[in-house]
Amino acid sequence: MSSQEEILSDGRFSCVARDPRFWEMPEKERKIKIDKRFRAMFHDKKFKLKYTVDKRGRPVNYTSTENLRKFYALSESDSDFSEGESKESTEKKKKKKKSKPKREADA
Repeated sequence: MSSQEEILSDGRFSCVARDPRFWEMPEKERKIKIDKRFRAMFHDKKFKLKYTVDKRGRPVNYTSTENLRKFYALSESDSDFSEGESKESTEKKKKKKKSKPKREADA
């Protein structure tokens, strides 16, 4: 196999390196931005399908939510909001866990 540089130095394929149709898509533009209205599709059970077999019949163990995360991203303002929610919910859970043993000790 020839290296990538040798292929691009060949006169027949030199236009491929300059043609924007063959450039790799930038990381920022790969995922479609989703606003807060559609945020539920990442964690709602209605959007979750569990696949056991891929399209060629090979056994697979993944869900459709992985595909959603692969192709879609929350918009920047919404992702900050969702991160804040998750931090708050973990803090609330910790507070609940800490408060329960105290009540049990009092009883």
